[in-house]
Amino acid sequence: MRVVTAIDSFKGSMTSIEAGLSVAEGFRRANPNTMVEVRPLADGGEGTVEALTAGMNGERVEALVTGPLGSPVKCAYGIIRESMTAVIEMSGAAGITLVNRNELNPLDATTYGVGEVIRDAISKGCRRFIVGIGGSATNDGGVGMLQALGYGFLDKSGKQIPFGAKGLKDLECINDEHVIPELKECVFMIACDVTNPLCGSDGCSAVYGPQKGATPSMIMDMDKWLSYYAAASREKYPKADPKYPGTGAAGGMGFAFLTYTNATLQSGIKIVLEETGLENYIKNADLVVTGEGRLDFQTAMGKAPIGVAKLAKKYGKTVIAFAGGVTEDATECNKNGIDAFFPIVRGITTLEEAMDKLNAQNNLAATAEQVMRLMLTR
Repeated sequence: MRVVTAIDSFKGSMTSIEAGLSVAEGFRRANPNTMVEVRPLADGGEGTVEALTAGMNGERVEALVTGPLGSPVKCAYGIIRESMTAVIEMSGAAGITLVNRNELNPLDATTYGVGEVIRDAISKGCRRFIVGIGGSATNDGGVGMLQALGYGFLDKSGKQIPFGAKGLKDLECINDEHVIPELKECVFMIACDVTNPLCGSDGCSAVYGPQKGATPSMIMDMDKWLSYYAAASREKYPKADPKYPGTGAAGGMGFAFLTYTNATLQSGIKIVLEETGLENYIKNADLVVTGEGRLDFQTAMGKAPIGVAKLAKKYGKTVIAFAGGVTEDATECNKNGIDAFFPIVRGITTLEEAMDKLNAQNNLAATAEQVMRLMLTR
């Protein structure tokens, strides 16, 4: 039997590859002749760097960059040498998890470190980028990132505006005289699964500002400043469109990439499936295995396992899924390509015990073994 696994990470527990290897172990216990191809899976968010780097024979590198509140942070990213592609999660340099909850403040938080990571990758020869822009602590319209790449966002005295959303209120003019020359050679695929515009009631400030520490008055101010930033950008670059779906992603990073770089916004799972060439593996498989830490109604709305299932159904393949836990409404997944799913927790346990890596790997392997034993009776 030929099996392909493409399982999203069980966040806080197993990586995508570790989950796939656990399934492979369980299947082989039941049938040593089972051939299992373990492929990486991610949706452009947390785990994308690890999954793509491990699954595409890349290397993991680190850059010391400016964190969201100015302190240095080590940001890990991946380089796929074959195509000189850099795989970056902006959350590694400007993520909300890098900030203590009582210190969250989008007025101060900057994306400057994201630009520094891009520069580091460019210095290593990368000209092709996959960037996941989820989980940010920022609302600066991506200006910090652009400043790190050499763009000038200047106040009335000709100095760079301060970091954070608050700097936008001082913006007087924009110039590109000192942009690093290699940027024009770069292509960016931005993993973006939200459709919010930059400004307004559905914009980044109103929708995502509160979770980043914004008060109602801050939201009004930031939305106004972003609107002015968008207008100033359009004067310089006519293609700027703050109403375009996804421009509000990650506090305006979508707008920055689309306006100031050669970028496209794409579904995160679409990027990962295409980059890993999963379709070529699925074509010849007898069984496709997917999953994630928790299967629920949200999974069925288009998360990574459903992307795998839909691709598998294109070739009429049987699809099963494993998950740490499932909810009652996870049955919606059955309507979207997953033929059957199986929770792996095998008894009453604490969350900490269930998420322990060794426990999770053993539970997944044991569950997979029993599923394979059932399939052998068919």
